[in-house]
Formats: sequence, C-alpha cells, structure tokens
Amino acid sequence: MAYAIDLFCGAGGMSEGILQAGFKILFSSDINEAVQITYMNRHKQLGLKQGHDTYYYRADIKDLTGNFINEKISKLDIFKNKEVPQIDVIFGGPPCQGFSRAGKRDPNDPRNMLFKEYLRVIRELQPKYVVLENVGGFADTILYDFEGITGNIYEKECVPNILKQEFQLINYGMLEPQLLNAADYGVPQSRNRMIIIAYKEGMKKPKYPKPTHNENNRITLLDAIGDLIKDESIKSEYNPILTEFQLESIKGRTPDINGIPISSEEYKNIEISNHLPLIKERFSLFLEGESGSQVKKRILEKGIDLTDKPKLIEHIANKSNLSEKEIIDKFSRGDVDSKLIQLLLTKKNMRRRLSSDEPSGTVLTIPDDYISPFENRTLTVRESARLQSFDDSFEFLGKRTTGGKRRRIEVPQYSQVGNAVPPLLAKAVALELKKVL
Repeated sequence: MAYAIDLFCGAGGMSEGILQAGFKILFSSDINEAVQITYMNRHKQLGLKQGHDTYYYRADIKDLTGNFINEKISKLDIFKNKEVPQIDVIFGGPPCQGFSRAGKRDPNDPRNMLFKEYLRVIRELQPKYVVLENVGGFADTILYDFEGITGNIYEKECVPNILKQEFQLINYGMLEPQLLNAADYGVPQSRNRMIIIAYKEGMKKPKYPKPTHNENNRITLLDAIGDLIKDESIKSEYNPILTEFQLESIKGRTPDINGIPISSEEYKNIEISNHLPLIKERFSLFLEGESGSQVKKRILEKGIDLTDKPKLIEHIANKSNLSEKEIIDKFSRGDVDSKLIQLLLTKKNMRRRLSSDEPSGTVLTIPDDYISPFENRTLTVRESARLQSFDDSFEFLGKRTTGGKRRRIEVPQYSQVGNAVPPLLAKAVALELKKVL
C-alpha cells in the first residue's frame, strides 16, 4: 500500500486522482470551511472514516506541523498495534492567485509565501516524494529578499530556482518544472498546470507522465457533457448515445474502501441559472467559439439581424434616442458605434461561447464567463465538474455561487470546481510515483 498526504486539498480534485492511482490518503487539510464540507462528504461516500483510516484537519498551513500530522496518523485505528509507515508522497497546491498571469501579479502577495510553509512541513515529515502543483506563472515569478526555510537569503530569484536550492538543502533532488496540459491526459479541458516533483536522496528518480491524448483523440466538450443538454430535442441530435467518457463519469473512477467505484444513480449539481429573456437573447448572439470581442468584430464587419431579439431591441431603444426600426437597420448594416455595441453586448469581452468539437477552455470560478455551445445559458456546476473530470457521484455542497466582495471569503460550488486540480491529471502524476515506489 502506498500512503499519501494532500495539503491545500480544496474540495478534493487532487485527492480523487491520488485515490484513483491506488494511494491511501492518511491526512488532508485545507483552510476553508466550505471545501471541508464537500471534502468530508466525499469521505463519507467512499466509506472513509475520520480517525479510523484517514484524518482531515481544517487549518492554515502556518499552523500545521510535522509532529501534529504524525500524531494524527499514528492514532488512526488502522495502525493500532502496528508500525506507522513512512509517508510515500506529499501532494500540495499552494494557492496560486499571487502567481497567476491572469490579472495583476504581485510578487509581494502573502499567498506567494505559502509554498515556503509547504517546504517547512516537507522538511519536518521527510516523505519519499513530493508533488507541488501550481499555475504556469509560478515558473517565472521573481521574489526579492526571500528567506528560505534554512535561512538562505535570495536577493532576486525566480521561484523554481529557489525551490531547487531549498530542496537540495533538505536533501531532496528536484525534477525541472514541467507545464502539463490536462487535455493531454484525458481531461476534456485545455488547462495548463505547473507540476514540480521532488524526491528524497536515495530514492529512485521519478518521471513526469507522458501524454495519453493528442489532437487526434482529445476528449471534446461534446464527448464530456452532451448528455447533460437540457432540451431533449437538442440532446437527441447532438448526443443520441452515451460516450465512453460520459459512461465512465456515471459509473465512477474513484474506488471506495472496498475498491469499487461509486456509480451515480442521479445527476447532482444540475441547477440551471435563471437567466432573464434579455440575457438569453444576448447569449444567442454568440457563435460557437466566439468571444465578446469577436462578436463585436463580426457585427461591425458583416452586420447582424436583430429582428428576432425583441428584448434586446427594447433595451437599446430605452437607452438611446433610436426607434426600434432604426436599431434593426443600423445593426443589419453594422453601422453602429461603440455605445450601441456596448448596449447590445455589455462591456464584458471575456465571455465566450464554448466549442463543442474541442476541449473546453480552462474551467473558471465565475459561471457567467462561458456559454453552453448547445443552449443559451451558462454551464451548471455538474457540467463544469465533468469538464474537470470529476465523477458524477462527487457532490459539491454549500452555496452554488456568490458575487461581489463575498468571493474573497466564500468558496461556493463553482469556485470549488474551478479551483480544483483535474482528477485525471492528478492521477497521471500519481501513477508515475506509484511506479517508482
């Protein structure tokens, strides 16, 4: 049996892949209460019992110590009157917002320092192998006057170089960081994640997983969620029979304590956002694969017919001095200025209608950025979870979504999904470590 720890575990995407690869997770932790509810509910589904064969602890990693973790593991019922094994692998994905290339990147973001705490726990526990997961921006973030866990000062150094030197100081070798695309490992989503693997001196050097999918056999969005189309007539046209990926999602990939995957008897997390007719009409303007800026460009070049968009016409008329006929005529010719375009589409350029014949873009924490290619609506939590490669039996709990400043402190279902490591990507990495163990 191979034993693992999952820190910064979130709702459990990494844990799902670890379990699918055949590891037993003895200890896991995250700071947020909302993800704890989801994570521990999954424990219950899998037949795992707190204090018996696993231990979850909600905490800031700064408050976690190796001694505390070892104590909780040693007191598990499964090790009663038995020798407690050495931890084979620690998996962890320190929060990535400070390293992300999306939006402002702040080298002084306090979240950037959490990987140092991760290193501290690694030094204290001395596992055989270490996996660190983060965003691509992790590779080229430069830190100034950074003090390592052994007291080394790095005046100006990129994070991977700091990590490599810090690992060496605590007797670990480190593979060169590698950017892995989840779509290359059977995930129906193009999502790049930086993976770093380290190994204790004397242990066999591991490798990164080789891609299992390419441009010819990647799982498309239709392959993944075609059976979740709400309109039966559309579903029968696009998805008359279940695909292999859909069947796997329904039957389950993650084994319970008896080694049997949990199948889903009913779809969970399938609530649809209640869009106003105006919003549905706005969504209908997007062709498959188009972003907001591309829709604007198409309208200006070719014009657009709005005769079947009464709510949008009414909205523009109320906000301008134009009659409904003038609005239809102007848009049909593409003779519109930026103000009229904005009234039609809003300022939001990030919104995109997904393409059905290719993997999804990166699943986000905000549900209104993506439009279904099949219907004029955003994706459900379940559809987003499918695109991340979660089993259908995996239920996300808590608020479905939230907005405004509450996003800074709340982690609703959409955020739990969007923040997760895709289970099949995690599985691919974990399997490589299983080989060298």
